[in-house]
Amino acid sequence: MNRTQRPSTATSAAVKRPPLYTPEQRVRRDNSVWTLIQGILAPVQFLVFIVSAVLVLRFLATGEGLFAASISVVVKTLVLYTIMVTGAIWEKVVFGQYLFAPAFFWEDVFSFLVLALHTAYLVALFTGALAPREQMLLALAAYATYVINAAQFIWKLRLARLDEAARRAQTPMQGAAA
Repeated sequence: MNRTQRPSTATSAAVKRPPLYTPEQRVRRDNSVWTLIQGILAPVQFLVFIVSAVLVLRFLATGEGLFAASISVVVKTLVLYTIMVTGAIWEKVVFGQYLFAPAFFWEDVFSFLVLALHTAYLVALFTGALAPREQMLLALAAYATYVINAAQFIWKLRLARLDEAARRAQTPMQGAAA
């Protein structure tokens, strides 16, 4: 087989996985106000993260702007706590449990690392346990885990869209026979 030939579909078939949502869960997801809330909070959190990351990096590079960088990390952490609480409520509505639903188990596990690092930052800030530079480095570590966790959730959103496209492709068009 040369480089332009594709292997047969029998050898290149995708690994089968269960859909992310059952039909009932999909209905609950689509009808829940918490889905909209998560859809609003996620990009807000990302924007807060971008602004804060710039302020933290500015402080680390120049030594200036500690107050602004510190406030931005506190705001980012509060938005994170908000999205975690509302996300747990969303999981309860859609999956019947507050956290660690099988479809989002590993995302939830990693979310706790994200929360732990953000909380450690707050402890360091309010107790003075770390010097300002070390506080900002801790914030960057928290932000690195946030980026990984956000990528996990974006991947799940992509899988949900692929599942929906596959479901629509398998379902005959309603009303076509009428």
